[in-house]
Amino acid sequence: MKRLVLRFRRPIAVVIYLGLAWAANVFAFLLRFDGQVPAESWTACVAMLPWLLLVRAGGFMAFGQFRGLWRYASLYDLRVIVMAVLSGSIGFFVLVRWIFAEPNYPRSVYLIDALVLIMLLGSFRMARRAYHEMRASSPRGKRVLIVGAGNAGEMIVRDMLHNADYDQTPIGFVDDAPGKQGERIHGVPVLGMRSDLARVIEQTKPDDVLIAMPSAPPSLIQEIVRALQPFHLNITTLPRLSEIVSGAVAVGQIRTLAIEDLLARPPVGLDAAPVRLLVSGRCIMVTGAGGSIGSELCRQVAVLGPSELLLYERYENSLFAIANELQERWPAVNVRPLVGDICDAGRLNGVLAKHSPRVIFHAAAHKHVPLMELSPCEAVKNNVFGTHQLAEAAARWGVERFILISTDKAVNPTSAMGVSKRVAELIVQARNGSSDTAFAAVRFGNVLGSNGSVVPRFLEQIKAGGPVTVTHPDMRRYFMLIPEAVQLVMHAATMAKGGEVFVLEMGEQIRVLDMARTLIRLSGFVPEEDISITFTGLRPGEKLYEELVGSQESMTASGTEKINVLQRDHPVDGAFLAARLEQLRQCIAAENVRRNGGCSCGMLEVLKELVPTYSPEASTTWACGDAARREIA
Repeated sequence: MKRLVLRFRRPIAVVIYLGLAWAANVFAFLLRFDGQVPAESWTACVAMLPWLLLVRAGGFMAFGQFRGLWRYASLYDLRVIVMAVLSGSIGFFVLVRWIFAEPNYPRSVYLIDALVLIMLLGSFRMARRAYHEMRASSPRGKRVLIVGAGNAGEMIVRDMLHNADYDQTPIGFVDDAPGKQGERIHGVPVLGMRSDLARVIEQTKPDDVLIAMPSAPPSLIQEIVRALQPFHLNITTLPRLSEIVSGAVAVGQIRTLAIEDLLARPPVGLDAAPVRLLVSGRCIMVTGAGGSIGSELCRQVAVLGPSELLLYERYENSLFAIANELQERWPAVNVRPLVGDICDAGRLNGVLAKHSPRVIFHAAAHKHVPLMELSPCEAVKNNVFGTHQLAEAAARWGVERFILISTDKAVNPTSAMGVSKRVAELIVQARNGSSDTAFAAVRFGNVLGSNGSVVPRFLEQIKAGGPVTVTHPDMRRYFMLIPEAVQLVMHAATMAKGGEVFVLEMGEQIRVLDMARTLIRLSGFVPEEDISITFTGLRPGEKLYEELVGSQESMTASGTEKINVLQRDHPVDGAFLAARLEQLRQCIAAENVRRNGGCSCGMLEVLKELVPTYSPEASTTWACGDAARREIA
């Protein structure tokens, strides 16, 4: 039956509309004469009825009344009905008065007929909508409490109520506007302010809480999350206004609240023209292309249309994944996945000689602090000499800009990874000026969601039922979103003249313990009650807090938002650095001969000469031979 109605929907609509037009005309005559219609007036009514229906049909067709879905009737449809009826009444009046000159047709019937027909058509269309809204508003699925009774909240509730296919039922709003208290929006009451959240939740027992405030700052979202801490509730939200292209909000846009929503970081609004000028139509090389930062660099470079994008990576699985992604999303970009190690000078020189990249983003590095404490020689080999060989090859083959991705752990380092990255910065600074290549480094802190970072690990532990492990209750870290960090890195690259160390503004440091508790709450659990938190102690090489500026450095503004430039008290002594690098090379060569699993004690002393602020942990396995094996054990 439903299929039959859909097939003949328009003919049925024609019959209904003309039937209501006939009924309205007859009713108008009955109203005009209090049910006692004179014979001559009935005769005029019957004689003019075919012409009335013809005029009405023309008016309805002109205003598209036989099209459209009645279940979505709105004020717009009512306005169109009024215009269609009034235009038809005017046309019929002209036809009766000046063409047929019918004297027995009462003038008042024109107005009464129009008013009755508008009421009948409007009621008929709104009745269909009311029926569907009653079906949709019947309790079903999850009970949702909505925080925010603004435009987004109104639209999301309307979408929930209009579509019976959704499994959410809005049960109330929470909003701080005094004028909205006690009011109803689409029949859903405003139950209180944010300060009343606990009371409202106790009374209504929702299944989910939806934060419907796309323009709310992260600090406000944090307050709401803290207020929901005692409750077992799933917290969802809507995309930010910048992500909602059309401005319309629908149930399908609801997503789980993520830790990124709570980072108090305003969006980066930098001019993309300089970056486009640097990348577009040119060959760009990214080392460590399969890593968290490297892969995002590849994505943002691909958007800008390079002539060739070289993905240099030694791990074939991650290289395969990012190469496939880029080729699917940007098929016009010439993507070259190249398996290779930055410690392999022959491979590096071969790649640069063949492809002649204009810009190199050097993201390849050993970065996991505890692992490098157990294998410090590998940190030096990869982070120091890999960077040195790549810098030498870049200068030899005429690369225009070389950008090293550095880390806050290079400042006053306590780990093998940190000191190796600090030496890599020194190499970049010292290498500048000896060729036409502009060498620079960009230093920043932790990024959310990177391989091995705390957020994915915490989420895995929460999924497993806990406990969530935190090294120390006072540990603090800088955090930045990966796309934001990469965007700033690329802008820093446009400013590089040579020898700079750029530092990204990271905001305030966040307690890792607070982040763990927030992730537990966002997963619908209560910290310490549903999911326990245990402290495991600092791991080898870790610091309680991070730094971005060293004791012999000062920071000045670069002229670009969120990017600063470091000034050293003393320039890098190139001869001194070259001599110490040769000593490090000899230490590694000696270790390769001994093959005892440790590292040369001489290497530790050389690193301390290069980086006087380096204070290694006692657990670092710099010792030789049996001492190293005992330390590892």
